[in-house]
Amino acid sequence: MSVAVADMLVSLASEPPAGLLPARQQMAFSLGWHIVLACFGVAFPAMIFVVHLRGVVKSDADALALAKRWAKVSAVLFAIGAVSGTVLSFEMGLLWPGLMGRFGDVLGFPFALEGLSFFIEAIFLGLYLYGWGRLPPRLHLAMLVPMAAAGVVGTYCVVSVNAWMNMPTGFRIVDGEVTDVQPWRVLFNSGAFLQFLHMWVAAFMVVGFVVAAVYAAGMLRGRRNRHHRVGFTVPFVFASVAALAQPVVGHLLGMRLGETQPGKLAAFELATSTEKPAPLRIGGLLVDGEPRWFLEIPAWGSFIARGSFDKPVQGLDTLPPVDRPPVNITHVAFQSMVGIGMLLAFAVIVFWLLRARRTDLLRRKAFLWFAVLAGPLAVVCMESGWIATEVGRQPWTVWEVLRTEDAAGNNPDLWWVFGGVVVVYAGMTVGAVLVLRSMARRWRAGQEDLPSPYSPDAPAPAERVAE
Repeated sequence: MSVAVADMLVSLASEPPAGLLPARQQMAFSLGWHIVLACFGVAFPAMIFVVHLRGVVKSDADALALAKRWAKVSAVLFAIGAVSGTVLSFEMGLLWPGLMGRFGDVLGFPFALEGLSFFIEAIFLGLYLYGWGRLPPRLHLAMLVPMAAAGVVGTYCVVSVNAWMNMPTGFRIVDGEVTDVQPWRVLFNSGAFLQFLHMWVAAFMVVGFVVAAVYAAGMLRGRRNRHHRVGFTVPFVFASVAALAQPVVGHLLGMRLGETQPGKLAAFELATSTEKPAPLRIGGLLVDGEPRWFLEIPAWGSFIARGSFDKPVQGLDTLPPVDRPPVNITHVAFQSMVGIGMLLAFAVIVFWLLRARRTDLLRRKAFLWFAVLAGPLAVVCMESGWIATEVGRQPWTVWEVLRTEDAAGNNPDLWWVFGGVVVVYAGMTVGAVLVLRSMARRWRAGQEDLPSPYSPDAPAPAERVAE
């Protein structure tokens, strides 16, 4: 029986709960939107620290101006991320009652630490923002350290939950009840470190390329001053290091799939049957149970997936039809992630090689256009990686413990909730764009302070009336 026919028979034999599809769509939408903001919480403080340190050590006014501007942008993104993150916390219980009702005691500890980290990050961001001219220089700069650390810790806690869903541990099930919960084993499960490292590096890729893209766009419009060059170079350096490190981290993470999640690996490699050695298939889709339209490189699939030219890649036909992931979505997402990641890594290698030969690519429009495109490409790369991870784990929410259809509820009215979330997120997106564009416009006009109505720099009410 072909893979396609078997999957069709399984889908006809079972009726999923009414809340499953809207829960999947809403979670994918809200998490895919929020994760971009989470990247800024992880990576942006480190970039602000570097430009601020450069400004202090070298008395660089441009670097200090960048630090002040980036901190205010970070505050806007942080405020919006607080809203979207709160929505996500409610969604966990609303959309997935079978998961949180059964494993709430298991997941409570990491989520509690993430919430604490969020508040710490908010406190030190506030101290940094309003510390300009009020705190001693070294103490003011030091406010960025706990802010950055809190962002990293909070992200680790969230990613550790996802890693636990891929490699569940730290509990026992007795008579259908979850018992003997070991919170530290859940938090530091065997998959957490590498998966966090993969996400941490991805955050620097996304933020580095996105911020560099903003300044590349400015240079295309003729703003080729030192402010824009420093604003491009600092995040681009971070993005360059991340882009070169990410293939190594991803390879180490992916090599575990052959033992832990063979179905996901089979979907990544488009392997319908076990192959030894397995070829590397570039492109392609599964059509009528057979791979089509791909470029095949013999034996390299085994080396990339298993670290050896001799090890097999297990095929989809070795798994029961009910345990197979959606192959085409998983495969396309995985190859999109790898393809874009390799393109960005190649681009930064070329940039720095030419830079070593004293070729100024920041004067070349072709490179600046590529730098502008690299920002959204990095976002697509990260989103594709999460799609490959999450869709490839299906049909399990908690690997081989809880199926996704059992985690969802049976409420068809969730479509209305999904519609409301789309409206709220669309409003936040429009609001963020308008606020950031307004800030950029006033900065270009020379209004550096941009005081908030409640800040110490704001004029008194009588002064505002007089103005």
